[in-house]
Amino acid sequence: MELKTKIKAEDGRQDLLITREFDLPVELLFKAYAEPEFVEQWMGTKVLKLESKSHGSYRFETSDAKGNVVFKANGVIHEFSPGKKIIRTFEMENAPFGIQLEIYEFEALTDDTSKLTMHVIYESADKRDQLMQLPFKQGLNMAHNRLQDVMGKLK
Repeated sequence: MELKTKIKAEDGRQDLLITREFDLPVELLFKAYAEPEFVEQWMGTKVLKLESKSHGSYRFETSDAKGNVVFKANGVIHEFSPGKKIIRTFEMENAPFGIQLEIYEFEALTDDTSKLTMHVIYESADKRDQLMQLPFKQGLNMAHNRLQDVMGKLK
């Protein structure tokens, strides 16, 4: 099965270029990243904080069925342009990947379709390659599929 989320990772580089087209108006796609209730639904994580504004910050946390915290992430939102762009840092706590810079660009293709382009920059090519050893492509594709399902119900 072909993955709808495309990831371009050139050898020797410290970044990724990720693209995905959605059957969603750009406004709904943007809300999926900007509004806590939607982030929680498609990411399957608890949003402890999400200040969707320039110079805001966020904090996410996921627990297992026994209540043990298995994932924590946080960052700072440097630019927040509604319907167009989010630039933020992302750090997974207690993980070896370091802090990354994420640039999200949202583009309307038609009234009912849109495209997300994510440019993710890592501290080094080695740190990026560590992440790529995990089932990152499949996980991101599954998350984007959930995003499409959750937000598609709002059309």
